[in-house]
Order: sequence, then structure tokens, then C-alpha cells
Amino acid sequence: MISIRRQLLIWQISALVVTGLLVSVITYALAWHAFNRLRDDNLAQIAYSILRHGVESDSGNDAGDDDDKGQFVSQIWDDKHALVYSSIDDGPPAQPSGNRVVDWHGEEWHVFTLRSGGLTIQVSNPSYHRTALFVRITAWLLLPLIVLVAVLGSLIWTAVGRALRPLRRVRYEIGRRDFATLHALDTRRLPEEIVPLVDALNALLIRLDGAISTQRRFVADAAHELRTPLTAIRLQAQLASQSTEPEARSQALAELQQGVDRAARLVDQLLSMARVEAVEQKPRFAAIRLDELVKRVVADFSTQADAKEIDLGVTECAAAQVNGHADSLRMMVGNLIDNALRYTPSGGRVDVALVAGDGKAVLSVVDTGPGIPAGERERVFDRFHRLAGAEIPGSGLGLAIVRQAAELHGGRVSLDAAVAGGLAARIELPAA
Repeated sequence: MISIRRQLLIWQISALVVTGLLVSVITYALAWHAFNRLRDDNLAQIAYSILRHGVESDSGNDAGDDDDKGQFVSQIWDDKHALVYSSIDDGPPAQPSGNRVVDWHGEEWHVFTLRSGGLTIQVSNPSYHRTALFVRITAWLLLPLIVLVAVLGSLIWTAVGRALRPLRRVRYEIGRRDFATLHALDTRRLPEEIVPLVDALNALLIRLDGAISTQRRFVADAAHELRTPLTAIRLQAQLASQSTEPEARSQALAELQQGVDRAARLVDQLLSMARVEAVEQKPRFAAIRLDELVKRVVADFSTQADAKEIDLGVTECAAAQVNGHADSLRMMVGNLIDNALRYTPSGGRVDVALVAGDGKAVLSVVDTGPGIPAGERERVFDRFHRLAGAEIPGSGLGLAIVRQAAELHGGRVSLDAAVAGGLAARIELPAA
């Protein structure tokens, strides 16, 4: 796994080491240049010192001279270019005035030559001696780099740990959450870089908490609604099995059939609601011809309308196309028409119309039933809510499915009173 802490430490300490090495190289080059200049100045100072104070020596060939090649070599020539003094037997030849770097017997020598009063004074020393001396100094130049990397590395390690501490706190708080405690995380003491991430996480927790609460409420309501028809079915089954008279048995079986139908419809509505919710979680939309879908749904309900002697028809069906999920749209239209047929008495009418324009498609279903009071038109979209005193069997999920499917497609549903006294349902969907 990728570790932010490890990445920060690697990049920061690597940058520190590279920077330190670069500074060390530059410092080494500058120090080496300054060291050479200093040694050249020493050669000049020795030459001027010899000029001022002179040298007394018989031959300059002491027993220990050969071991002194690493030190300064002094040489003096008179005005006839004769060597009158040399600190070693075989030193570099006389050079022009000033600083020179010459090659003598395969070795590089730094030479300073001074001509004054007929004398030529030359002081020199080999380069290898300078290098050896500077190498001993270089160890002390590296000491500040080592201390710098150690101290700043420790500070970076501590700073990264402290900077990432809020992430550990957020991880701890998330680890404490479960389905019963999905409240938002506190962002008051978090760094501003983490706040957007925690805000997004809080929004997810709120949505998840709402979804779980809705699911729990749905399951509780579904269990309550299923208990009634199942109890009635069990009771009617007992009556039918215990009845000895054919008429009573037939009535009990008829009521048992009605109970089974109500339970089957409730289960079907629950499955429809679950399918719409599944689509809402992972929508896969495609271009749908809404006019063709409406015609097919109306044709599917024609048999049910004929059985109740209700005039079901399409008064207007303009060509309209929407982006959506075909099954969800079919359930939306089907539940709206089914709801109208259930509450419209025999001999009534249910008119379906589809118009398009201004970038939207408008579906309307108008019936001649009892309608819905104005104060109840918003509550009927709640799950399992049924009007008080309603004698028509139902589950209270039809209009809830209609609204959920409409909102899934970016539309909205409205209910109003029809001109003939029934209910006018209107759905507006954005056209493709």
C-alpha cells in the first residue's frame, strides 16, 4: 500500500540529502580554491622573508633534507644564475617571477619566484602535500552536513508525524462508527486540507444514515402491512376448513381468495419499490420513446378497465423521448393508471395524455373518481399511507412508487382536482 508518511519522508529527506551534497560540493570547491590561494600566499611570504632576512648555510644538504620534500622548498640564485642555496638537493629549476604550476620529475609543484637586487628567490612545494593536508580538513567540512541531515531529518520525521496525526484521529473516529452511530465527524480541529475530505465523508454518512433509517422504516411498515392480510388469510382458511355448509364454505373461500390477492398485490408493490430503489443506487439510463411506452401500458390495463366497465383511453400522445430506465418508467405509468382504475367507479372514465414541448414531456392521467382532498394530496405519496375511510383495497405504495420513479428521472409529480370532479395526476419529465 502507498503510505503518505513514507512518501513525505522519502521526498523530504532525499531533498535534504541532495541539497546538502550539492552545498558540500560547492563548499569543497570554494574551500579548495581558497586553500590553494592561501598556500600560494604562504609561498610568497616565505620568499619575501628570505629576501629580508637572508639565509646562512654551507651547502643546504642536511641529512634530513630528503625527508622534507613535503614542506616548503627554498632556493636562491645570484645575479649570474648560480644556485647559492637550496633546502633540498634537487629542486625545481628557476621560473619566471610570480606564481607558477610546473611539472618536475613527474610531480606537480606550486612555485613562487621573486627577483630583487640581483637575487632570484624561489619557494615551492609539491601538490600532493596540499591534497593530503586538504583531505584531512575535508573531514571537518563533512561534519556540518552530517549534523544537518541528522537534526533536520529528526525534525522532518517529527513534523510529518504531527501533521498526519489528524488522519489517525479521523481513522479512529470512523472505526468507532456502526449502523447505530452514523453521526457526522467533528471538523473544528482538523487541518483545512482534510476538512473537504471529512465533509464529503460526513455527507456520505448522512446519506447512509438516511437510507438505513428509510429501510428500517420500510421493513417495519411492510411487516405491519403484511401481518393484516396474512392474518385474514389464516382466519379464512380455518373457517373454510371448519365449515360444513357449502354456502359458508364458498363465502370463506371467496374471502380467502381476496386476501390472497391483497397479499400478492402488496408483495408485488414491495418488489416494485425495491426494484426502483436498486435502479436509483446504480442508474443505467438509455433513450426511451415515452409515447410508445405509454401506449403499451394503456393496452396492458385495457382488460382490467373493461372488467370494471371503465372507459380507458389515450386522448393525446405526442412523440416524446426521455433518458431513463424502461422498467422504472413502466412501473411509474402503470401504478398511476392502476391507481386511477381502482378508485374510478364503474361507468367512469380514465384519460391518459402525453404532450411534449419546452424541453420536457408531460404525462397526465385524469379520472372521474372521488378525488383526493387538497390537504391529503401531499401525504398520499408517503409509503403505506391510505386515505381514511377508503374502502378500495390497496397497499398505499402506488403513488410512492410513482414519485420515486419520477424523481429518479429528474421529474416531479403533482396532483390536482379534475374538471369532472375526479383526480388529475401530472408528471413532468425532462425530454432527451
